[in-house]
Amino acid sequence: MARIAVENSLQDVKDALQQSGHEVVSVDNANLQNCDCCVITGQDKDVLGIAETATKASVINAQGMTSDQIVERVNQSLS
Repeated sequence: MARIAVENSLQDVKDALQQSGHEVVSVDNANLQNCDCCVITGQDKDVLGIAETATKASVINAQGMTSDQIVERVNQSLS
């Protein structure tokens, strides 16, 4: 299926995405260029509102969501 970049602290999300058939890679600048979607914790949001875009892929903030909800959101963003 799709290549999804996931922050390292979201191991349960990585497992759920892999079980859904997605290829999961770590979030870093090298991987972001070739990903279809990114899942982040939301803890590193830019406080000043200034952000550089490292990818054109969809970015999903996992804060407050279950693994199943994140997988569903990823699948929606890919369709």
